Amino acid sequence: MTAARHRAAPRRFAGQTGRRWSTFVLVALCGLVPAAGGCDAGTEPARPFENAAAARPFEDTTPAQLFEDARARVPATAADAPRIVAFGNSLTAGLGVAPDQAYPAHLQRQLDAAGYRYAVVNAGVSGETTAGGLRRLPWILKSRPSLVILELGANDALRGQPLSAIESNLRAIIEGLREGGAVVVLAGMKIPPNYGADYTTGFAALFARVAREQAVTLIPFFLEDVAAQADLNQADGIHPTGDGYRLVAGTVFDVIEPLLTKDRAARDEPPPRRAPASREHGREMEHPAGEGHRF
Repeated sequence: MTAARHRAAPRRFAGQTGRRWSTFVLVALCGLVPAAGGCDAGTEPARPFENAAAARPFEDTTPAQLFEDARARVPATAADAPRIVAFGNSLTAGLGVAPDQAYPAHLQRQLDAAGYRYAVVNAGVSGETTAGGLRRLPWILKSRPSLVILELGANDALRGQPLSAIESNLRAIIEGLREGGAVVVLAGMKIPPNYGADYTTGFAALFARVAREQAVTLIPFFLEDVAAQADLNQADGIHPTGDGYRLVAGTVFDVIEPLLTKDRAARDEPPPRRAPASREHGREMEHPAGEGHRF
């Protein structure tokens, strides 16, 4: 890939090597108000990113309607394009930002600028777990995706679910998506060390293991260069801002680009690309919200 990179060299996570981030809670994926359902393990997922700009309740949206929403936001040349489905929780849904600032919308614009003819569908639901995602699998397949970006698992970990169950659900989702004809990209996530060293490291490791054993592409860390950056996250210190989601989309784009078919017929300029950079996945992070932060 010879074009300039999407973004500048990565910013370092808050904190230096050796500093613990026991107060860092990486993702608030269950909603911010307990009365709205929170992370009750016995309930169905909450509605996706309930903000003023949300179009219609996800549960009331058919696959055809969801694709029509996505198609209305892409150029006419891509109206009948293959579908990329962003399948995840509130980090995919775009909790706290307008729909056009969620990462799938940014990804659509980056694809358009790069000359790739695809329609991105945001199928994120706040509070979603791997078990919920597995139940939603038939619904996702009804949209006939060509590629699925699977971003699930962190809510399970925040509830202390067995790692074996998380891994089993991810494997089942991946197998179901592939049986439905989709290429799968798995997004890796992390949780804070106050969940215990064994659980924390086991959770981080399971994504690479599942990706390797299922032979799917891995995004090593979905929130690379965004997590714990105060100016790239909302007031909760957890969900990215629009600018943060733009960087998330850049991370996703870099990983999925080799899997895409290019059509530059209507494009003259390559998109900006971020400069090559060394990864900082092992660097410890400190949560800006401090102790006691809850969702």
